[in-house]
Amino acid sequence: MFELQTTRAESKSALYQELSAQARSLLHAEHDLIANAANLSALLYHSLPDVNWVGFYFLKDGELVVGPFQGKPACVRIALGKGVCGTAALKRESIVVPDVNQFPGHIFCDAASLSEVVVPLIRNGELLGVLDIDSPKLARFDEEDRISLERITAVFLETLR
Repeated sequence: MFELQTTRAESKSALYQELSAQARSLLHAEHDLIANAANLSALLYHSLPDVNWVGFYFLKDGELVVGPFQGKPACVRIALGKGVCGTAALKRESIVVPDVNQFPGHIFCDAASLSEVVVPLIRNGELLGVLDIDSPKLARFDEEDRISLERITAVFLETLR
């Protein structure tokens, strides 16, 4: 059984190294998309400081549909190209938004969210969805977060069959 280890990382880099190892340990024996998305969203939500929403949106019938998440209730459907999630999915590239109020077309699911990072989930050239993380702090996310979360989502994608 996996037990969440409270991290004592002294740097962001060390935190993400620990999270990557924990994600690998947590997900390696399971291959179900929903089960692993649920566990990974919980791991990240309870480990990352200053976040108020962590979750997945999966591509279904040409739009993003909310999947497993931690946080307040979320927007259920997001069109490709709309908001941060839809834009990241359409462009197939991660997006870091220091201030969501400055992002054209931002979709407000939780007014407390002020910054956001979204990582697309691409496997064998196919867009599966996105990982979305929100924070109540302005400029909470940076390039180190983006790169580290891309590595963690790669661990997630490796587990799928």
